Amino acid sequence: MKSIDIGINEKDRIRVADSIKKLLADSYTLYLQTHNFHWNVTGPQFRELHLMFEEHYTELAEAVDEIAERIRTLGVAAPGTYKAFSDLSSIKEVDGVPNAEEMVAILTESHEQVVKTCRDSLKVAQEADDESSIALISDRMRVHEKTAWMLRASLSQ
Repeated sequence: MKSIDIGINEKDRIRVADSIKKLLADSYTLYLQTHNFHWNVTGPQFRELHLMFEEHYTELAEAVDEIAERIRTLGVAAPGTYKAFSDLSSIKEVDGVPNAEEMVAILTESHEQVVKTCRDSLKVAQEADDESSIALISDRMRVHEKTAWMLRASLSQ
C-alpha cells in the first residue's frame, strides 16, 4: 500500500488512532449492552424501552463502522475482537438481567462513559490538528450526551 500523506505525521496518526480505538471499543461494548437489554427488557415500559433500545443499538451499529473506518483511514488496523474490545473498553460489563429501571440507569452511565472517552480522544486529535477525527469525535460526543440526557429523564426520581 502507498504511504499515507494526509498532512498528519505518522506518530500523530498512530496516537489519534490509538485513542479512537478506545472510542470504538466503548461504542461496540455499549452496542452489545443495548442490544442485550433490548432482547431482555420486561415490565410495564416494555414496548417503549424495547423500541428505544432498538433505535440506540441501530445508531451505534452505524457509528462503530464509521469509527473503525476512521482508524483505517489513519493507517492503523481497527480492533475487531471481543478480547480487543474488552481490553480497550471502559464500559462495565453487566452480569445477569437487570430490571428495566436498572437497565436505563446502566445505559445512562455507559453513555456518560463514552462521552468521557470522547473528551480524551478529542484532546489527542486536537493536538494532532486532525480535523476529520475532531469532527467525528465531536459528533459522537453530542449523540451520547443527548442519549444520556434522554435516558436520565426517563428515570424515576
